[in-house]
Formats: sequence, structure tokens, C-alpha cells
Amino acid sequence: MNKNIVFTSSNFKKQTVKAISAIFFFVFSYILLVILSICLTVLCGYAGIMLVALKPMFITLMIGLGLVSMGLLTIIFLLKFLAQKHTVDRSYLIEISASDEPRLFEFIQSIVIEVKTEFPKKIYLSNDVNASVFYDSSFWSMFLPIKKNLQIGLGLVNSVSEEEFKAILAHEFGHFSQRTMKIGSYVYNVNRVIYNMLYDNDSYLSLAQDWANVSSYFSIFVNGAVRIVFGIQWILRKVYNIVNLNHMSLSREMEFHADAVAAHVTGSKPLITSLLRLDLANQAYQTVLGYYDQKIDEAVKTKNLYDQQLNVMNFLAMANKLPFEQNLPQVHFQHLSRYNKTKLVIKDQWASHPSTVDRVAALENLNIEVAENTGNAAWSLFSDPSKLQQQLTEHLFSGVEYSKEETFIDTTVFMNEFTGRFNDNSFNEVFNGYYDTKNPLSGNDLIGIEEEDLKIEFDQLFGDEILDLVYTFNSLETDIVTLKQIYEKTFGVKSFDYDGNRYTPEDCFELIATLEREAHRLKTEIIKNDKCIYLYFKQRSMQLGRLGEFEKHVHLYHEIDLEYDTKEKHYVDMLNAANFIYDTTPFDIIEQKIQELTKVEVAFKQELEKMMSSTIFQLELNKEMRKDITKYLSQDWVYFKRPNYDNDALEVMMKGIKSYQVLLSATIFKVKKNYLNFMAELELVKDEKGIELESVQH
Repeated sequence: MNKNIVFTSSNFKKQTVKAISAIFFFVFSYILLVILSICLTVLCGYAGIMLVALKPMFITLMIGLGLVSMGLLTIIFLLKFLAQKHTVDRSYLIEISASDEPRLFEFIQSIVIEVKTEFPKKIYLSNDVNASVFYDSSFWSMFLPIKKNLQIGLGLVNSVSEEEFKAILAHEFGHFSQRTMKIGSYVYNVNRVIYNMLYDNDSYLSLAQDWANVSSYFSIFVNGAVRIVFGIQWILRKVYNIVNLNHMSLSREMEFHADAVAAHVTGSKPLITSLLRLDLANQAYQTVLGYYDQKIDEAVKTKNLYDQQLNVMNFLAMANKLPFEQNLPQVHFQHLSRYNKTKLVIKDQWASHPSTVDRVAALENLNIEVAENTGNAAWSLFSDPSKLQQQLTEHLFSGVEYSKEETFIDTTVFMNEFTGRFNDNSFNEVFNGYYDTKNPLSGNDLIGIEEEDLKIEFDQLFGDEILDLVYTFNSLETDIVTLKQIYEKTFGVKSFDYDGNRYTPEDCFELIATLEREAHRLKTEIIKNDKCIYLYFKQRSMQLGRLGEFEKHVHLYHEIDLEYDTKEKHYVDMLNAANFIYDTTPFDIIEQKIQELTKVEVAFKQELEKMMSSTIFQLELNKEMRKDITKYLSQDWVYFKRPNYDNDALEVMMKGIKSYQVLLSATIFKVKKNYLNFMAELELVKDEKGIELESVQH
């Protein structure tokens, strides 16, 4: 194993200089603003004194005091952050010691020695899929040597092997060895100062208003101070961009450097495999959290969410046909790139981390071999994994207030419900994901299909080659939309890369035209395949004597698909018309908006009444939705009467809008799924007479 020192790159050093220079620029700008405000106060005071001395009377005295207050209010604005009390909430963390987890601490100590850095000041456990290093950031941390803390998320531990866990911790200790981490403390405090002056101004504005209310003579000078403050805030926003953009650039270089440190400790592969799996692990973790969020009203919780996270992760991996090694799913670039075929690369200046693709490419370029592989799970380093998982789960749920006595469900019950929902919201696997992002052919596209067009086998209709075509077309359409925004200057970038070539916004016109031609070609190929699919299943239904059923599904899907765009437009129009209620708006404007809303609402309610009486939509109309919709349609609600909104009426309207959207989405999905299930059944039935028939899940 190569134990040589990992040297910082020239770009790392360059970004460090730029980040430090940006901080000095802030300090210089801030000191200059303070000096100018002091000079303003002195000048205002001198002008006030001279004015009173020139003509001593009540008016000149009040004007003099007003002048002085204008300068003082400016100074107070610039210095008010010093009185701010700042506390960091770490209640979500649990600190552990060597006596709690001796094997883990020994493991960490061995990594510290290999990386040649210092042991963390404190080690904390959290719930999430993450590991990180942080300072106890304060004003003094900018100047004094402050030891760093290590945070370990159990959602991460639950998703990696021991070698991958070592690589991740080695990455974090790579940050320990970076002196540039101190810059993060400076940026943190700079942002606190800027945030205080940009957004935390309630007490300051109250002070200014109170002073203005003392006398009408003072109000003009208070307005003057406020205008000066607006100017200062404009400057601070510019400074904020400079400081943080440079710090983000440095942060990305720090990540590459820390990855290199980890690779020299464990080899390249463990960090690569863990990085590629983290999105899947986090998706599983968030799925479990989302499930229990929806169960708060029912007071349902679990004693161990990590067992459920692992089960969900493995289930999703199997659903996506991912291979397993050491009982963990292995995510490869082919899987990540299957859905995202974009060739458009726009550098995100605000990203604190490089993309996973760039990090993996850099690690593969290092190509450092793995020293050893124990095959153990990361949990092998903990004394009592099950007890710890339950402790952190209980800690997470302790922040939730339940309205009744809690009930617990185990992993079996959870997975039964989860897999049931997953299957209910998924299409039959026989289609290989072909319809996940597109719909079956309907409407005018079905006209003019000739029987002789069918020259393709089932496996070709839904094979990886045609699926790749669909995903390429989807990415191409998204790229075209983004490029149009760049061309129209609504997306502000100076340059971008497309398919490895550099472009400017002025180059977009020709590039868009080229991509639109390619999109048209791909769409033609996909429609041709869709026509073959239609003919294939039409003939299949004829062979099995089920043509009438097939045509019924085709007609029903065509009918609902034809109505969908119109119905969705009514929903969007209603939502847009009601958006003003979330803003602070003058009474006369509110009344004008209410009139506009009422006009839109007439058409919206008519559409909702049609859906309520439609046989198709009633199939997805549950008891709660029916209740909310019926109440909403029962009368013409009055949403505003000076000086207040009628919140009860607004709640009725919002429930009506939500029910409309849920009913529309659920119905179109169910009709589509029933259609596809019938097609899948036609393919899976092997014997027309019912001997050894294969069934599909409905």
C-alpha cells in the first residue's frame, strides 16, 4: 500500500488563496463601511451643532438631533450582530465515548495513525446517511486552535461494509489534516454577520420606527438611515456571493483531496462502491421516514427504523436488478447513467461537493489497489448494534408529539405495506420500465397502422436498446428546455459544455436546432416501436379470443388521456389564481384577486362536478375525498371580508383543490395500469385453454 503523503494540487492551492482573499475582502469592506458610517455620524453631528449654533431654536435642535440619529442608526445597524446570541442545536446528536464503543474507537484510532492526524475532540452519532467533520464554530474559533468533531450517521453505517466505512472515515480524517478547514470557520462567521444584517432586522426596524414616532421631525432622517442601510445590504449581498462562491470552489477541491487520502488508506474501490451506493441508501432511509411522517395522526412508529431501511434498500436494489456482494447492493455507472442521458454539463458554482461522477473518475484515475477485505459489515465495529439502532430510533421519534397512545409495527408489517404500495404504484416488470416515463400509444397516433408493420419480436419491443432510446429522448427534451432558457437569458450562465464541447449562450440557437432534429428522429423511432407494440398485442388478443377486452382498454385509456391535459389545466389555473393568499397584500388588491379567483373557480368547480359524476373517476374516489369535494361544491365560499381572510373557507377550498389533483392523477394512473396489466396478461398466458397459465398481479 502506498503510504506516501498526499500532496495538494495546484488548483487546491489556487482556490485556497482565492478563498482567503475573499475573506480579507469582506473584512476590508466591512471595516470601510464602519469607518464611513462613523464619518457620517461625525459629519451629521457637526452639521447639527453648527445648525443649532447658527440659529438656536426648537426646529434647528430637532433637525440637529435627527441628523445625529441618522448616523447613529447606521452605526447601530453595522454593529448590531455583536449583541446577537447564537446557539447551535445539537439535540439531534448523541455523543459516545470509548467506554461505550471500544472497538469503534480503536478502529478510528488506527485510521488516525494511518492518516497522520489528530483524534476527534468528540464523536457523535446521528440518524442520517452521512458522516461529517465540524468545528465548535464560534467567534474565537477563527483565531484559536480548535479541535474538530466527528459525526457518524447510523443510516450510513447501515449501508456499508467495514472496508467502505474505513474509507469514508479516512476521507473525513483527510479533512482533519487540511488546514484549509479553518477557512470554513471564517466563512461560517462571515455568513452569520451578513445574515444578521440582511434578514435579522426586526428589532432594528422596531427601534428605528420607535425613534421616528417620537417626532415627525425625526421621520425624514430615519428614512434616510433606512435608505443608507438598503445600500449597505446591496453591497453585502455582492460580498456574500464573492466569499461563498470562492469557499464552495475550495470545498470541492478539499473533497477531492480527502478522497485521495482515503484511497491511500484503503485503496480506491471501497470509497467508490460506497459513494455509488449512498443515493440508494438515502432513498431507502427517506422512504422509511416518509412512511412514518404519514402515520403521525395514527400514532404509528417503530422500534428500529434501520432494519426497515436495510430491507427497503435491498428491495429497491432487487427491483432494479442490481448485483449483490457481501450482502450489499452494488451500484454501477451503468445503472446511474441508464436514466440520465444528458450531455449538458453546467458547472454548479454553489455546490460544496463535486459530483459523484467526478469523484469516482478521480478515484479510478488514482487506481490504488485494495489491501484487504474482511467481508464484515460496518456494524461489526459496534458493541450492540440492535440496542444502538433502537436507541437512535427512539431518539428520533422523541421529537414527535402524538395525539394518542403510540403503537409499534415490526419490519414484517412495514415491508408488507411498503411492497404493497410499491407494486400498486409500479407497472408489470415484463415491460422492463418502458412505460415508467411514457404512455401507451393513443388517439391519432393509432390511425393508419398497417398489419404488415408488425415485424418485431416481444423481446425487441421492450429490450434495453429501445429503452435506452426512450431515456435518451427524455434527456434530450430536458436539455432543449434548459438551452432555451440559457439562450433567452433566464438561466444565467456564461458558458457550458455539451457533448464535450464548450458553448456560450450565443451558440445556443444552432445547437437547439440540431438537438430538435435529433429529438424528432428519436421520437419517430419510438412511435414506430409503439405502433408495433399496439399491433403485437392486438394480434395476441385476437389469438386468445379477447379482442373485445383489448379494444375496451384501448378506448378507455384514449378517453381519459384525451381529457387529461384539459383537466390538468383547470387545476393549474386554480392553483395559480389562489397563490396570492400566501403573500402579504393590500386589501384592495386582495379583493381584486378574489374576483379573478372566483371566475377561475366557476370552470374548476364545473370540471370537478363532472369528475364526481363520471364512472371512471368514481372508482378512485375514496370516502375522505368525497367528503372534502362535496363540502367544497356545496356552496359559494366567501374567502375574504375586511379585514380578515376566512381561514375555514380557505381550508375547504384547498382540500377541494388537493382532492381534484389526487383524483385526477390516481385515475389516469389506474386506467393506464389496468391497460398494461391486460397487455402483460396476454403475453404471459401460455395456453389459450387455461393449462398451466401464468398470472400477473393486478
